[in-house]
Amino acid sequence: MRKWMLFAGIMVLADQVTKAIATAELTMYKAVAVMPSFNFTLMHNEGAAFSFLSDAGGWQRWFFTIISLIVSVVLVLWIKKLKPEEKMQAIAFSLILSGAVGNLIDRVRFGYVVDFIEIYIKVDGDKLSWPAFNIADSAITVGVVILIIDTLFPNVFKKPNKSIS
Repeated sequence: MRKWMLFAGIMVLADQVTKAIATAELTMYKAVAVMPSFNFTLMHNEGAAFSFLSDAGGWQRWFFTIISLIVSVVLVLWIKKLKPEEKMQAIAFSLILSGAVGNLIDRVRFGYVVDFIEIYIKVDGDKLSWPAFNIADSAITVGVVILIIDTLFPNVFKKPNKSIS
């Protein structure tokens, strides 16, 4: 349990440090090209994923804060109950927990989540952007993907048995 909380804590720290750097170094909505189709662009998200409810008038801050708190507590309890051999689930839940806590910290401190990673493509001269995100969002996404793979293909992360007959 301790190593999974340490892992989640390191991910939260990485998230918060990168958000602090982005806030200090970037100008709101001004894209800084990193490579083709990838910018750093500082944005504030008062809603949830894809800015859902971002213009709801303020109540959503506390709604999403409470949801994040509940999810975080449930994930800690879930990680605590995992068996030692359920490592991929522990990694996945730790990643999801770190993302929830990273964005929870922003919501409590600022009333919004700091986003700064922008992925886009150009189609016929038009820039089509994926909604901006951050390290916490990435951790949640990777954690969910691991859970889905582990559920659909339960043996994919297991070491093959190399016993000699």
